[in-house]
Amino acid sequence: MESLGSAPADPVSYEGVWRFTAPAVEASVPSARHAVRDLLGRQGVPIEDDILQGLLLIVSELVTNAVKHAALLSPELAVEVAIGADWVRVSVEDNHPYRPTALETDYAQTGGRGLLLVKVVTAEAGGTCDVEHTASGGKIIWAALPLKTQL
Repeated sequence: MESLGSAPADPVSYEGVWRFTAPAVEASVPSARHAVRDLLGRQGVPIEDDILQGLLLIVSELVTNAVKHAALLSPELAVEVAIGADWVRVSVEDNHPYRPTALETDYAQTGGRGLLLVKVVTAEAGGTCDVEHTASGGKIIWAALPLKTQL
């Protein structure tokens, strides 16, 4: 019998989707960052260190935004980590309907640049990020990065 194509490749052992919830409080920021880092380590994800550091910064910024801006209407947030063969996607979901936009650099401000930072780190890694509405009226902010630096 003649083969018309190759069999699909087996999924890489570290692929999958993990989700956890946390209260929308400041202590959840380092907890979420450590949980993501520990998950990637446990799964043996071959992520380059500079990409990992950028990813952890993104997690910190997204959870911080949910804590600072959504906690009143969303006392709990969800963090999801999806890992593919050559990429990782993190998202933070809350139930607040406001869809934030990345601010431009304003050196007079001492804050408010978290999403701009997420966009810059994501773009430098060769990834993508976006904000989506949920069916329940909240939002998901996500960033997907390659596991290795793009040449």
